[in-house]
Amino acid sequence: MSSHWISIYALIGMFVLATVLPINMGVIAFVGAFLVGTLVAGMNAKAIIGGFPADLFLTLAGITYLFALAQNNGTIDWLVKLAVRAVRGRIAAIPWIMFFIAALLTSVGAVSPAAVAIIAPIALGFAAKYGINPLLMGLMVVHGAQGGGFSPISIYGGITNKIVAKAGLPLSEVATMLASLGVNLSVSLLLFFLMGGMKLLRQKADAGGAVPAVRRVVHGQSGAQVYGDAEAESFREERRTATPDADSLMNPSSAAPVESGSRLYQIATVLGLLALAVLTLFFKQDIGFVSITIGLLLTLMAPNLQKRALGQVSWPEIMLIVGVSTYVGVMEKMGTIDFVGHSVAGLTSPLMAALLLCFVGAVVSAFASSTAVLGSLIPLGVPFLQGDSAVSAIGFIAAMAVSSTIVDVSPFSTNGALVLANAKGVDRDVFFRQLMVYGAIVTLVAPVVVWLLFVVL
Repeated sequence: MSSHWISIYALIGMFVLATVLPINMGVIAFVGAFLVGTLVAGMNAKAIIGGFPADLFLTLAGITYLFALAQNNGTIDWLVKLAVRAVRGRIAAIPWIMFFIAALLTSVGAVSPAAVAIIAPIALGFAAKYGINPLLMGLMVVHGAQGGGFSPISIYGGITNKIVAKAGLPLSEVATMLASLGVNLSVSLLLFFLMGGMKLLRQKADAGGAVPAVRRVVHGQSGAQVYGDAEAESFREERRTATPDADSLMNPSSAAPVESGSRLYQIATVLGLLALAVLTLFFKQDIGFVSITIGLLLTLMAPNLQKRALGQVSWPEIMLIVGVSTYVGVMEKMGTIDFVGHSVAGLTSPLMAALLLCFVGAVVSAFASSTAVLGSLIPLGVPFLQGDSAVSAIGFIAAMAVSSTIVDVSPFSTNGALVLANAKGVDRDVFFRQLMVYGAIVTLVAPVVVWLLFVVL
């Protein structure tokens, strides 16, 4: 058995073990990276650690820390009330606002994880407060970010256009952009009605943010929830310090008016969030470093109020994501990803090769970088995109673009991880499984659908 197949079977075994036993898959993946890397690939520890996604770790830790601060000082609740007034209490409009804001951010050049990192904490705060299905809200944000991701001035669009031009293939930038937006918008519309959209259409909040006749209870808890409340067994002390006190700004039962100092602090927090967006989207600064820097500045303004925020960072989810990413990094260094791609591209039937490459793109992107997948798999399709029996290059590129990015709802991708880390008032294990099941469905179904739409038809 080749080393490539051993690494693939080991990955499958990790999924099975993490599903059967209540063990954090990140721990299993780190051990798998060590064993496969040393015993199978002959790598040393330094090479294995080189696959550790430090930027992803910093992004997840920084963003959840910053938004824990914003939650603790009441900023999120304040923004929720302002948004409800803006939509005149129409609860059903909130998921769509989040979808289109995320799409707008990526369409003008934001990296998809950056857009999700900015929007997801606020969106999931809305979900917890107004009884919106958190899975629906998280998926709307991710699909929105992916939907706008292939405009000509976007990151995905720019990279794809360069790759296609270098390969000498024809390309319609508008076709790729509309394909991504159309598929993600259609999926979001379906999700909206399958996950409680009709109920939301009948709900309306008053100007103060209250939802008449709706009891906002999720898994036995009500009101706005703190970060990290599902990690009790591993982080008992952090959970204890994260529990809101009677005088906490997070306590929904507190009816005391907001003091002027608190309001000024909330305004400073909003300015910090805006600075995060500007610095990451327009000045291309690292979102992890920027979020931690802004978090520190806010903490210096009110250290006593914010002392529990570090314990509210979603450490188990971060462990899971970086562990799996490290193992995928080992697979990439072993050449397993290229091995799979070249094996598929060697098929004789152009249509079948196109379908399988879409599948490979979807599966790999669910765990690794979508940008890397587009960069490696599109050139592999050149042989069956040319000649008399060639499939449509424009259609294939659109299919590859969608199938390689729509799967970022997976909890093992950066976008899915951000949704998981920022979900409030949920059982994290249950929510993780929901994201994993949905991600698996999308990974299996989306390549077939886009292949039929853009390659066959």
